Order: sequence, then C-alpha cells, then structure tokens
Amino acid sequence: MTGNNPEHAVLLAYAPARGRPALAAALALDAALAEVLRSTSEPVLGQIRLRWWDDALRALDDGPAPAVPVLTDLARAFAGTGVRPSMLSGMTDGWSMLLEEEAFDAEALDRQGRLRGGTLFEACGQMFGAQPGDPLIEAGTGWALADLARHVREPALATMAAARARVLLDQALDMRWSSAARSLGAAAHFARMDLDVPLDAPLPTGSPRRLARVLWHRLTGR
Repeated sequence: MTGNNPEHAVLLAYAPARGRPALAAALALDAALAEVLRSTSEPVLGQIRLRWWDDALRALDDGPAPAVPVLTDLARAFAGTGVRPSMLSGMTDGWSMLLEEEAFDAEALDRQGRLRGGTLFEACGQMFGAQPGDPLIEAGTGWALADLARHVREPALATMAAARARVLLDQALDMRWSSAARSLGAAAHFARMDLDVPLDAPLPTGSPRRLARVLWHRLTGR
C-alpha cells in the first residue's frame, strides 16, 4: 500500500521543522507495516510479525530501539518531545484487522482507518502543536481508507472504503486547519484528490494541479 511516494516530500516540507523527523518516521513505519501484509501469505505469520512491531513500539517508551532503521528513527524523532512512540502502536492493530476480518462492514472499516490513519495523524498533530479544531481523526481515517480502496482486491470493499473516505475527507476539509497541522491537511487533500481518479487508473502523483491545491491549503488552511 504505502511506499515510496514523492508527495511525501511535500508533506515534510509543510510540516513544522521540529516535527519533520517524526512525520517521516511515522510514514516509514506505515510503509513497513504495509510490507508485512504484502510479503506474508499466511495470516498467522503476518499476525506474529505485526505483534513484534507492536511490542517493539511499546518498548521504545522506556528502552533502546532495536537495530531496525524505522525504529531507531522513531526513537530519535520522538525523544524529548513529550509524545511517546507507543502512541503509534494502534497502527499495528489497524493493519492487523486486514488479516483478521473475514468481512468488513462500515463500522469495521471506520475502526481500521481510525487505528491506522487516525493514530498517525493524532500522534504527529500532537508533535506539531495542532489545535483542538483540527480534524485529525476524521482526516487520518479518511486518508487510510482512501489508500485501502486502491489496494484491496474485493471490488465491493474498495467501493465501500472509497465512499466512506469521501465522506470523512469532505468533512475534514470543510474546516480551516491551523498552520501547525497543514502538512496533515495536505495529506488529506492528496487523499481526497485520489478519490476522484478511477480505482483502476494510475494516480497523477506530483501533477501541477495536485501540488497547486495543497499549496493553497498551506497558505490558507482550506
């Protein structure tokens, strides 16, 4: 699912300088957890690997990081900020749901997106100094579901995820975002624009139109 995405460089450029390493590390963690699902054919083995990541994230609060670049980067980025790396452990639960659930309804979809994307946006928003009115949970959940829609094999699930993502992202982007949180708002805008592209068509990543839209968001919060 997530991986090398040149638009992540835009998000990092828009983030407050103090929080850029944390956002980069959180996105790298998301990509690492996605790779667990991509590279695992047996759900039980995938669960074991995700549990290892969960335990490792929780251990970062009080101990040294294992010699894994994603974890060492996380430990370094969160050190001394008052935000605990274990805040991100919910992301492992979100990814785990894709191995556990036999069928998703709207409630399960919302929970999966909330655990994966809402957790990431909330932790980074806290790091950035986001304001109470910033719709981090809605935006993060929609961001995750928009990505899920493009990568699941079941057409019905993809359609349902895209529809729910559209509702959440429209709600989140109807708000004016604080300057501290606009990198996360830009991520939500990219995800919302993704939904306007057919699910079986390539995304115009980095197109002038997409970049102009998130630049306007950076300047105005809209």
